[in-house]
Amino acid sequence: MSEWVLILGCSTGHGGATAKRLAQDGYGIIGFHFDRGDVKRQALKFRDELAEINDGRVHFWNTNAAALETMDEYVPKIAEITEGKPLKLLLHSIAFGTTMNLLGEKHVTRKQMDMTVHVMGTSLLYWTQKLHDRNLLGRGSRVMGFTSEGNYVAMEGYGPVSVAKVAMEAILRQIGWELGRFGITANAIQAGVTPTRALTKISDRWEDWVERTKYRNPMRRTTTPEDVAGTVSLLLRPEADFINCSTIYCDGGEHRSGRIY
Repeated sequence: MSEWVLILGCSTGHGGATAKRLAQDGYGIIGFHFDRGDVKRQALKFRDELAEINDGRVHFWNTNAAALETMDEYVPKIAEITEGKPLKLLLHSIAFGTTMNLLGEKHVTRKQMDMTVHVMGTSLLYWTQKLHDRNLLGRGSRVMGFTSEGNYVAMEGYGPVSVAKVAMEAILRQIGWELGRFGITANAIQAGVTPTRALTKISDRWEDWVERTKYRNPMRRTTTPEDVAGTVSLLLRPEADFINCSTIYCDGGEHRSGRIY
């Protein structure tokens, strides 16, 4: 296989698991991460692990993928890697933003809101624009992003992230509507509560969330990053060409159960 995928937020969590699964599927992996210290070293080790899986077809860049300057600098490099051929997938898996209530003793600031909405939401739009302008998205390409149940239920400390993810869902619907005529699809994947590094940043009650989810979820367990990676893999198949402008639930039915946060 000569196709490539681009993963924004590729080193851990859903993005990392998806990178590994798609490398196993034979795709070349182009990934952005923004890590320091031990996490950066782990990311480099993970890159080498992927290279062993797919014969070295891996490019990792440790820089802020949400910055417009990064997009302008690296889109030409991506074109060189793919030899000008369209990517099979653009996946948004960046989990970085402000987690706090909108109101309270200390209000969320405009700077915090703007940063969170851009990094976790609108940055996907600008990546799509720049890749499409360079013909790096074409027939059969997929654009995807990860969302969560916190987008339609109120949750402690989740306000800014919720706004960002709702924006991303709207962007994905519109991308799919506007680019569908070119054979490009766009969908959101909603995972259930998943024990990842990102979850620990949302609430200091995350361990309680995990235990409660095991009882709430019809399948009596939490979602795993591998579950989500498997869903992405399925959606890259030709049989999924007509799935567009949708939210795909990968949570064992969790979103149909009563909320217990």
